[in-house]
Amino acid sequence: MNLVIDAGNSQIYCGVFSQGEIKLRFRKAQSKSASSDELGVFFLSALRENGIDPKSITAVGCCSVVPEINHSLNNSIQKYFHVRPFFLEAGVKTGLQIQCKNPLEVGADRVADSIAACSRYPGKNIIVVDFGTATTIDAVKDGKKYCGGAILPGLNIAMRALEERTSMLPTVQIVNEVEVCGKTTTTSIQSGLYYGNLGAIREIVSRLHQKVFSNQDVTVIGTGGLARVFEDSGLFDALHPELVLEGVDIAMEMNK
Repeated sequence: MNLVIDAGNSQIYCGVFSQGEIKLRFRKAQSKSASSDELGVFFLSALRENGIDPKSITAVGCCSVVPEINHSLNNSIQKYFHVRPFFLEAGVKTGLQIQCKNPLEVGADRVADSIAACSRYPGKNIIVVDFGTATTIDAVKDGKKYCGGAILPGLNIAMRALEERTSMLPTVQIVNEVEVCGKTTTTSIQSGLYYGNLGAIREIVSRLHQKVFSNQDVTVIGTGGLARVFEDSGLFDALHPELVLEGVDIAMEMNK
C-alpha cells in the first residue's frame, strides 16, 4: 500500500492507497517546527489506530507547499518506514505540459490536482477549483497542457482577516445556507464570505472559459476541504475532495 502525504499551510492531510483506491484518510494540524520523530510517531499511530499495519506501507509520496517541513518529513519517512519518499517536485514525471513562464513556480498541490483531474477526465478541458488555505483555480487544456490559473485568499484567511483587522467583527462559522441580506453581524459576514467567494470564483471560471478555452466545453471540478460548502451552488460539474492525494499517488506510480 502507498501512504500519500499532502503537507499544506494549515494541515497535513494523509491518505492510504491500495491499487489506486483510497482506503484511509487522516490529518493533523500543520506545525513548521515539527520534528521528524513527532511526524513519524503520528503517522504510525494514525495507521495503527485505523487497523493498518505500518509494515504494509511499501511506498510514501509527498506533496508539500511548506519548505520548512520537508527535511523533517523526509527524515521521518526514512526512519519510520525505511523507504525513501517520493516528492512531487520539478524534474519528476507528471504527464503534464507546464505552459508557464517559470514551471518551477507552480505549486506541487496545483500540479497534483491537475494530474488527478486529467486521469479522471482524459483528453478533456478542465478547470480545477481547490479550496484550501488559499483558493487556487487552474486550467488544463486537452487533458495535458497546464496553462496556469488564479490564486485568491481562502475562506478561512478572509474570515481571520476580518477578525484580526477590525475591532468589532467576530469569527463565524462558514456556511452555505445563508440569506444574502444578513440581519445580524454574524449572518452579514457569512453572506459576504459565501457570496463574495462564489462570485469571484464564477467570474474567474467564466473568464478562463472564454480566454483560455475559447468557449469550448470545459469540465469544472471542485476539490479541497471547503469545496463542499459550494457543492449545491451549481459551480462545479463534479466534486472530488481528494484530488491532491490522488494526483501524488498517480505521479508516484508514474515515476517508479
